[in-house]
Amino acid sequence: MDEGHRKGDNIMKKKIVLVLTCAVMLTLTACGKTNNDSKADGNQADLKISMVTDTGGVNDQSFNQSCWEGLEEFGQKTGTKVNYVESTQEADYASNLDKMVDGNADLIWGVGFSIADALYQSASMNPDQLFGIIDHSYGEDTLDNIASIMFRAQESSFLVGYAAGLTTITNEVGFIGGISSDILDQFEYGFRAGVEYAARERGTDIKVSTQYVESFVDAARGKAIATKMYTAGCDVIFQAAGGAGKGVIEAAIEFDKYVIGVDRDQLEFAPNNVLTSALKIVGKAVQLVCESVKNGENVGGHNYVYGLAEDAIGIPENNPNMAPEVYEATMNVKQLIVDGKIDVPYNQETLEAFLAE
Repeated sequence: MDEGHRKGDNIMKKKIVLVLTCAVMLTLTACGKTNNDSKADGNQADLKISMVTDTGGVNDQSFNQSCWEGLEEFGQKTGTKVNYVESTQEADYASNLDKMVDGNADLIWGVGFSIADALYQSASMNPDQLFGIIDHSYGEDTLDNIASIMFRAQESSFLVGYAAGLTTITNEVGFIGGISSDILDQFEYGFRAGVEYAARERGTDIKVSTQYVESFVDAARGKAIATKMYTAGCDVIFQAAGGAGKGVIEAAIEFDKYVIGVDRDQLEFAPNNVLTSALKIVGKAVQLVCESVKNGENVGGHNYVYGLAEDAIGIPENNPNMAPEVYEATMNVKQLIVDGKIDVPYNQETLEAFLAE
């Protein structure tokens, strides 16, 4: 073979190698692009969402349970893989979050404000990991990899306060909170405003007694406070006290008075005494954010606030101890809030402005 033929063969071989190399690269690029595009288009069949409970556990009849039920339903509807780990004590928060980070979850939820510090620290150390927290906001310090969910709890509290104001016979009602905080202010002042709204409709005065347990677990103290209120003349008490609220419900049963539940429908605990419950539908709120993640939207750094308009709070549809006309009137008030015709107060200052109007 002469020199010209050898050069021609070498050139041809190089062209073949170059073509094959380009083909492989294009194939790999196409495969990579398909995976990335599927996430951008919201087709995340391999999406994984995890949850770390607070010390209440996954069956707490409150935030943890509602969150998990929402995640389970979301998983069933979308094929998303969901899992959780329970925290038996606050010291478990950091290690449980680390465990979920190691599990390569696309989104890790922390439930409740008690886990806020541990979640913030974990998010700081894992900037590429997306976190979410329920019922807490870091405000201006929110990191780009944390999404927070808050609720306009004052709106559902207004509804139950209004219902209490229409139901009371003694014209004395009570509010028992867990530990005083900005979040608990939403419950207290929303409730007080709702009671006052009903009182003015009825053309009467209704006294509202308020006391805090200074605990979310001391059921005995919750019961003692409720006993004192019922004895003093209250015939409806709204409890927003977590586990301590179970004591309030026990007192309602013993005195055969009304109690208003919180977070979840608590009718099952006192079928003859729960007037209604101020719901925080955590599972619905969590699903809204998870859907955004599934659709490839950037949720990090955002603080989502949900209320009646988003059906993330409210009262149960079934209220067997509530007069039908009271429920109908309460639903009318709900619509006024949704339509922006009632601006519900959430602290002392906004309550004073509300009363002045």
